[in-house]
Amino acid sequence: MNGAESLVRTLVQGGVKLCFANPGTSEMHFVAALDRVEGMRCVLGLFEGVVSGAADGYFRMTGRPAATLLHLGPGLANALANLHNAKKANSGIVNIIGQHATYHIDYNAPLTSDIEALARPMSAFVRTSPDAESVARDGAAAIAVARQGQIASLILPADTAWNQADGIAEVEPAEAGASYAPRAVEEAARVLRGGEPALLLMTGSALSAHGLELAARIAGKTGCQVMGQTYNPLMARGRGRFAIERIPYVIDQALPILQQFRHIILVEASDPVAFFAYPNKPSLLKPNGCQVHRLTAHGERSVAALEALAGVLGAKPHDAQPQPQMALTPPSGALTPAAIAMAIALAIPDNGIVVDESITTGRGFFPPTAAAAPHDWLQNMGGSIGFSPPVATGAAVACPDRKVICLVGDGSAMYTLQSLWTQARERLDVTTVVFANRNYQILRGEFAGVEAGAPGQRALDMLSIDRPTLDWVSLAKGMGVEGRAVHSAEQLCAALTAAVAEQGPRLIEVVM
Repeated sequence: MNGAESLVRTLVQGGVKLCFANPGTSEMHFVAALDRVEGMRCVLGLFEGVVSGAADGYFRMTGRPAATLLHLGPGLANALANLHNAKKANSGIVNIIGQHATYHIDYNAPLTSDIEALARPMSAFVRTSPDAESVARDGAAAIAVARQGQIASLILPADTAWNQADGIAEVEPAEAGASYAPRAVEEAARVLRGGEPALLLMTGSALSAHGLELAARIAGKTGCQVMGQTYNPLMARGRGRFAIERIPYVIDQALPILQQFRHIILVEASDPVAFFAYPNKPSLLKPNGCQVHRLTAHGERSVAALEALAGVLGAKPHDAQPQPQMALTPPSGALTPAAIAMAIALAIPDNGIVVDESITTGRGFFPPTAAAAPHDWLQNMGGSIGFSPPVATGAAVACPDRKVICLVGDGSAMYTLQSLWTQARERLDVTTVVFANRNYQILRGEFAGVEAGAPGQRALDMLSIDRPTLDWVSLAKGMGVEGRAVHSAEQLCAALTAAVAEQGPRLIEVVM
């Protein structure tokens, strides 16, 4: 058994049975080991940003880490944007990064780089295995870190991979999530009983169906409001679930909403802050004098804490207030954001998964989709563009029995277009909806928001996607995915209905 084989065996035994890969020369012994070790599924991505984003999506849907296989420093560098998003989402990933043979590094070959330095900003664990005897043990340590929702990066020199190793390493049993602090529950109960305007601001595991149900009871009992962060790793939504709004992205919309609160109780969430700095606008969005109280942090048992809080308050199921829901009617006419939102709400199937990077077009999607069939909604936690097609790919691998709908702007989709190829190769059940407004529309708003003045022609050229116009139906066909363009609300409804009814990848270009 060589070092690479001992690592693959350790990964499989430790429950890491999926590898999203884009290998090169230094990783060939790891690739060869995949033929000799049963139990590891490998999914090829044609760009490392697809690989890392897919691993993020897989963890969000399963709570289990996948591995990535990346080629040296440049391969890792290509993956970093979506590793940044994964880190912000607390998605556990085991990166296996090839390295030159130890004796070759000193010659400064073209691909030589400081891989540990590249890995460290996104990783809670970084280690180079110096010899074949240590690689299995290092792999087991990496798995333990990834199980806790963190990124672990294991660097595998080529000679470590091909030299003989003794065996595999046991992975320590996964620990249950940390408990919550009873004092935090008592403090939250005191605040909510005090009668001052209070906000329960939630993210993470608190946004599960049961966590939202408990929050509805607490809100009904105490009169507090419940909101989600602007962006969340996964939120349970749809009919029969407590529908909450998120803090608006736009500062001028967020400030009036938050101004009323004297207390904010954080359930895994962070203090509400602006996405960017803007002239003469605050970075911290809570009002002056508002007190912040933390119920739970990431990794703590937020649902158990909400159960305890409901118990202390005496909040029962009958305390949850009935929720008005928007009637869903098929839209007609022009492709306005409201019409698109209604079409999507009607199309979401029971137990569907929505991966949302729609940014500008999608800011109004939440009200109607609250009345859609029960589903999970995933968002971009880190803001790095090109998030949704890879995450949708990983979610579809994780949940092959569930329809995945990917919502993305045309500018964002170009960053990770190669995701479509992987979806076609693996026959993944993903419907990608591309909003083709021919602009980086978000940047037009940001140009005004930062008070950069009126854009001239050169600036406009940086904000427009034209000359030539992207042909998404042709791009999808080139990746092996069937596509169609729609120009009206009626056409969009028909295209979504057909795509949801069929198995396999589809793309819909919404020409706006």
